[in-house]
Amino acid sequence: MIWRVEIKQKDGVPDSVGTSIARDITDLRIGEVSQVRVVSVFLLEGPISREEVKRIGDELLVDPVVEQYSFDLKLPLQSATHHVVEIAYNPGVMDPVEASTLKGIRDLGIEEVTAVRTAKQYHIYGKLTNKQVESLTARVLMNKLIQHVVQDPSHVPSALGMTSPSASKFDVMIVDLLSVHDKKLAEISKKGQLYLNADEMKAIQNHFKKEGRNPTDVELETIAQTWSEHCRHKTFRGVVRYREGKNKKAKIIRSLFKTFIAAATLKLNKKWCVSVFHDNAGVIDFDKDYNVCFKVETHNHPSALEPFGGANTGVGGVIRDTLGTGLAAKPLCSTDVFCFAPPDTPMSNLPSGTLHPKRVMKGVVAGVRDYGNKMGIPTLNGSIVFDKHFAANPLVFCGNIGLLPKGREAKRVNKGDLIVVVGGRTGRDGIHGATFSSGELTGESQMNSCGAVQIGNPIEEKKVQDALLKAREANLYSAITDCGAGGFSSAVGEMGEKTGARVDLDQAPLKYQGLKYYEIWISESQERMVISVPPQNIEALLKIFAQENVEAAVLGEFDGSGRLQLFFHGQQVADLDMSFLHHGLPQITKEAIFQKPVLRKERLPKFPPPGGEGKGGGPLTASLCKALSHYNVASKESIIRVYDHEVQGTSVIKPMVGIAADGPSDAAVIRGRLDSRRGIAVSNGINVRFGMIDPFWMAASCIDEAIRQIIAVGGSLERIALLDNFCWGNPDKPDRLGSLVRCAQGCYKAAVAFGTPFISGKDSLYNEHTHKGKSLAIPGTILISAIGIIEDVGKCVTMDFKKEGNAIYMIGTTFDELGGSIYLENLGQLGLQAPKVNFKMAVKIYQAVERATKAGLIASLHDCSEGGAAVTLAEMAFAGGLGATVLLKKLPYRGIQHRDDILLFSESNSRFIAEVPPSHERKLVKIFKGLPFARIGSVEASPELIVYGSKDQPVINADINELKEIWKSPLK
Repeated sequence: MIWRVEIKQKDGVPDSVGTSIARDITDLRIGEVSQVRVVSVFLLEGPISREEVKRIGDELLVDPVVEQYSFDLKLPLQSATHHVVEIAYNPGVMDPVEASTLKGIRDLGIEEVTAVRTAKQYHIYGKLTNKQVESLTARVLMNKLIQHVVQDPSHVPSALGMTSPSASKFDVMIVDLLSVHDKKLAEISKKGQLYLNADEMKAIQNHFKKEGRNPTDVELETIAQTWSEHCRHKTFRGVVRYREGKNKKAKIIRSLFKTFIAAATLKLNKKWCVSVFHDNAGVIDFDKDYNVCFKVETHNHPSALEPFGGANTGVGGVIRDTLGTGLAAKPLCSTDVFCFAPPDTPMSNLPSGTLHPKRVMKGVVAGVRDYGNKMGIPTLNGSIVFDKHFAANPLVFCGNIGLLPKGREAKRVNKGDLIVVVGGRTGRDGIHGATFSSGELTGESQMNSCGAVQIGNPIEEKKVQDALLKAREANLYSAITDCGAGGFSSAVGEMGEKTGARVDLDQAPLKYQGLKYYEIWISESQERMVISVPPQNIEALLKIFAQENVEAAVLGEFDGSGRLQLFFHGQQVADLDMSFLHHGLPQITKEAIFQKPVLRKERLPKFPPPGGEGKGGGPLTASLCKALSHYNVASKESIIRVYDHEVQGTSVIKPMVGIAADGPSDAAVIRGRLDSRRGIAVSNGINVRFGMIDPFWMAASCIDEAIRQIIAVGGSLERIALLDNFCWGNPDKPDRLGSLVRCAQGCYKAAVAFGTPFISGKDSLYNEHTHKGKSLAIPGTILISAIGIIEDVGKCVTMDFKKEGNAIYMIGTTFDELGGSIYLENLGQLGLQAPKVNFKMAVKIYQAVERATKAGLIASLHDCSEGGAAVTLAEMAFAGGLGATVLLKKLPYRGIQHRDDILLFSESNSRFIAEVPPSHERKLVKIFKGLPFARIGSVEASPELIVYGSKDQPVINADINELKEIWKSPLK
């Protein structure tokens, strides 16, 4: 028997979800909608009575204060002004609510419920045509990758659990490679979504010719997963023939990774780098008892197709990266950085087959919130970049920091260890995820790659985390890794590289019956970890996981054979040589050309520009207001507030600071341990417009920004480590790869100059969308994440002005470097000169700032970045609720054009604005002797920001409260 329970808000209770949906429909201009009401639907299967259903509703499903429910199905009446749409997950898509509901019912003592399914019913009020209802359903209410419209709510499926015919009887699929020609090899790769090139398919063919047999389908899938760009990073590890300019001689680069990223770390040779590049996350020393690990992952392709699920599982995946580092680190906090097209982009400007950027943004933010908040992990640091070139390919970076006891950073798989999978069950979600992420998106990707998207279950991962940490303390396993891209094929394949492995696929716990053997093997179902367990420890380990209500199953053993052998129902389906699997990939050689872009010279307005906005006016006030309202500068509070950054009680400097806790912090600071004042600072640097001018200086600027943000909160240059995340277009195209090489060169130069090693990283390539032969690539983007150790969090500094009468100092030199700036973008220009970095001077400045903050001389400190000094001053003022008077002619400057708009809006690197009490000025001047440094004004009690230009006339005169409102409004 199946019962249908419908839950809705009581009359008079606001429906916040419905209101949000109605706003989305209005924003997309799909008809006239006055109201949307949402009904939650639960389908309960099993021989249960009406009284038991009522008890489930009363005690589990419904909040009686604001909700009401019914389980007598009455089909809603529809009319020209009342439309009803019901959305449910497709068969096989995991809905975490279903599992939690089923467990809750069992906890009530009702064992007869065998399955639960959920749906959402939307009541839409307004004058809409059927075509408009179909449009808003597709664009707002559902994603066809994972959901469908329920055509008849009265028709309930007879079996709610996803089932398929039994797979106990099956035939092993053999793929004919030995007899086919090269063209057919390419067809096999494309049809099977293997994303392997001609040389790679030929190498596989030659290998099996030596073995005298054709591969099975699962063998070919295993090789494709292992050799994917996502897993193997072929572009960064291959050979590149690089030229700068068409006529210059090519330079051979043997591995971008070894030449530029690893080489910087190797040259610096920092003793506090504990484990770099070879584990799931980079590990550095924290204190005498603990190390800290940090990893940032990308989840771009999945988020383009299913924003909520893509971001959701991106967070879950990077948390499993820290859990899979060493013998399991405890997650401390998360970071997130997003790149979207502007939320007001017209639908007509979007490529075919893409979602609207506002929907992408809301889905991604919701996905990140859902996972981190439910796991009790604070989200402390992040950034959002808006640019029209991300319309087809949004970028989603998810990071996690973990705490790892010393002595637990090493792992080793031993011959005879058991292969144990713990956590979530395996389903069809995530099929071909690793290979799918290694190719371009197209207008057909939503249908062709729908299986590559997953839905996460953060509650399950929290249980896995707790059980793993208990098992770690009991020394019950010898190695661990996460089950991410490639599923078991990557996790078991990588762990068993040196030993070999025997796996019985039918021992894997399944979400539903009927999975084929290759689906079990490459599924990327979430919340799974693979651990290596000595046989004598298996009973104790299974007991711990049972106590935490986490499934654990023995799949096989690391048998010392040197081969990967897979069995299903007693029949062998794969027998691969581990050496070929991990070392048989043919080395690729790619062509790269970097040609400096031809750019238009800036057409600056005649000074002073017209206008004046805000109280008091001033010729550059309007420019400041426009900069503050730019999406890349404007407050991200509406997004930050949906994340929990207080949970665990470790946060010291939050994402928002100031008298109203709504000013933008430079970096976040947490305490690694509650019994210590030692802290961890985390920041990021990203600026795609600099890369449009020169990727080398984009990389250097991003590293400089990430470092100076940590310096701005009281960090030390001596203890900062970096993570690199390269997101680029198709590296098979020489111009794309050329700019990537140029960026990597900048990374090496800046990291070595600052003494800041790379400890981990990730590249995500093929971020292009192809439709009807036209290709739209993202701008080459590098995210630099920085982590620093703070000796005493009590000496940290925030960016908000503290007291009237304090002096305002500019630290660092401003140059004529408007290229890539917010100011020029607001004028419709890019510019010629991207900001550069004077590395020697920057190091001296950062060391001086560190001495000043440690001595307690600085009351507030804010780095100058997007929007330049003008935006920095405004943010410090309205965050502190205090005004300021500033004299531009005092500001340290080097340039031919001595214009007030350049002084205010140049985004030159290595600069800060500092607030200093008068009693500390003499000491401060002593520390900064010989460095670019000047007193430029004072903090005022009156709420005005007044900036006097080179002619001693106010060029900005604005009320800080008005500026704050302008800054807050765009994304409110």
